[in-house]
Amino acid sequence: MPSYAKFLKEILSNKRKLEEHETVALTVECSAAIQNKLPPKLKDPGSFSIPWSSVSLMPLSLCRKLDLGELTPTTIALQLADRSVKYSVGVLEDGPIKVGNLYVPVDFVILEMEKDTRTPIILGRPFLATVGCQIDVKNGKLSFEIGEDCVQFDLSKATKFTSLSNDCCRIDIIYSIVNAHLSDPHSADFLEQC
Repeated sequence: MPSYAKFLKEILSNKRKLEEHETVALTVECSAAIQNKLPPKLKDPGSFSIPWSSVSLMPLSLCRKLDLGELTPTTIALQLADRSVKYSVGVLEDGPIKVGNLYVPVDFVILEMEKDTRTPIILGRPFLATVGCQIDVKNGKLSFEIGEDCVQFDLSKATKFTSLSNDCCRIDIIYSIVNAHLSDPHSADFLEQC
């Protein structure tokens, strides 16, 4: 029995004539589509941030702030999606990452990059493999298995709490500080001097 691609090629190149009763072997995907045995289409879960980079990245500023040890000098060149190239400052070996109540050692490539409070570090595939990460898109769960311990994250709950609430708290704190200084009689003299 010829494969479907070979069969179609022979018909199109006129090497073979289509007979009245012909048997063609279809792929599993084609068979499932024809027989309507496709799995039911589910609602789009939306996007959630699980970086699929091949290395774990950390900004140089964060590395200095955390003071996690000496960097191993390297000449790693990273080609970005737009084909631009960034060179690493060094590699931080066995940087501790807390997952639930557990600490996992991760090797980070350190880059000079702009500060981004939303994504301070990027954990790559080696980290996900180390912690035995399982992603359940249907139920919105992310689970890590480290030895006998298992830690689960509910992605739908994680996306509900954005960093905007932290900004609002900061604004409330600023207002309370300003109000405290305005009620202070000495602060009025200071404001007049400005």
